[in-house]
Amino acid sequence: MSRQRIRVGKYELGRLVGEGKFSKVKFARNMETGEGVAIKIMERDTLLKQKMVKQIKREISAMNLIKHPNIVRLHEVMASKKRIYIVLEFVMGGDLHDKITHDGRLREDEARKYFQQLITAVDYCHSRGVSHRDLKPENVLLDSYGNLKVSDFGLSALPQQEDGLLHTQCGTPNYVAPEVINDKGYDGATADLWSCGVILFYLMAGYLPFDDQNLMRLYKKSCKADFKYPLWFSSSAKKLISRILDPNPKTRITAPEILQNEWFQKDYIPPKFQEDEDVSLNDIDVVFSDSEEQLVTEIKEIQPVFMNAFELISMLQVLNFGNMFEQHMGLVNQQTRFTSKHPAKEIITKIDEAAGTLGFNVKKRNFKVKLQGANIGRKGRLSVVIELFEVAPSLCMVEVHKAGGDTLEFSEFYEKLSSALKDIIWKSKVNIGEIA
Repeated sequence: MSRQRIRVGKYELGRLVGEGKFSKVKFARNMETGEGVAIKIMERDTLLKQKMVKQIKREISAMNLIKHPNIVRLHEVMASKKRIYIVLEFVMGGDLHDKITHDGRLREDEARKYFQQLITAVDYCHSRGVSHRDLKPENVLLDSYGNLKVSDFGLSALPQQEDGLLHTQCGTPNYVAPEVINDKGYDGATADLWSCGVILFYLMAGYLPFDDQNLMRLYKKSCKADFKYPLWFSSSAKKLISRILDPNPKTRITAPEILQNEWFQKDYIPPKFQEDEDVSLNDIDVVFSDSEEQLVTEIKEIQPVFMNAFELISMLQVLNFGNMFEQHMGLVNQQTRFTSKHPAKEIITKIDEAAGTLGFNVKKRNFKVKLQGANIGRKGRLSVVIELFEVAPSLCMVEVHKAGGDTLEFSEFYEKLSSALKDIIWKSKVNIGEIA
């Protein structure tokens, strides 16, 4: 039995963990360090057709500027002839939207903890000149320790206009600031804070402050800050949210003011971290070029099926209830196993050579071998099936069982086979029921 393993550079690709309109995100493992990462995979042709190259370059540039414990980390960027790969920190705890949908609204102290992490991350982005422009619970992930991680900088921006303002309308309607809707330009950092205020309300209330199926009515509510607080909101929380959800960006509270706010400061622990060197992306255009020297290749390899602990246990005689209806001695005589620390391909090659020497016809398919004896025995030709399983990164289990022919002949064959394979067998002749 076998499985296909795909490697890109030093990463082995695994299961699909997310999928967007123009990208897929797969779990991967760094083969050098063993570290798990998430790789965002995009097709070059799709990016060109959808005119998204500029947006992807902007996302890479923005993430390269920011290294913060509450922001998803960019490790590196690679490209093949067909695909672009953005290697990111793997965050496995879901997002804030999933948490509220599953658990309901949060207690005020829990919502405050997440809001503190969100503001410190967003303020850090702004200090590096990066505005996110699409802050919402779906883009705020949680790691296995419950720490917040801001992600998805696809709509991020650096103010490059002469007036120092942004002019592109973007973001998710329920979270977008009123000034973004107008066509007069806006400050990205100030607009981000509005989105943070909507997120805080959502965490504590369990629903959005501005929500309407009709976009025009939704925008009118946002422009007038037309919303009501639930009864369980504390007065200090309401005061802060009211200052954040101020429709006038000139009088809206700033990030430094939020950081000094009494409600915000309760149990606040500032993050401590040391900025690493920037990811090596001196020329982002190189990622989108066709330079052969800069491209990586996808390497597809056939590997033996990995047998997990449950599957291994299920094969044991003592726990395999299906085997209770078999005759124990007969099963032992017809099936046996051995283990080896040698590479899977080397084991298969050795089996092929040994079986040929013993006069068997050999048919191989990946990591399964079928043998048939040349001579007709007492019960016809002896047929043997050998399958290889990977039970650990450096340990393989080889199962040898009789598919046809005489049991005594099979026993004699296995003695000769194990003798021929003595250099690769780690633990010889482990019968079913003897594996511990």
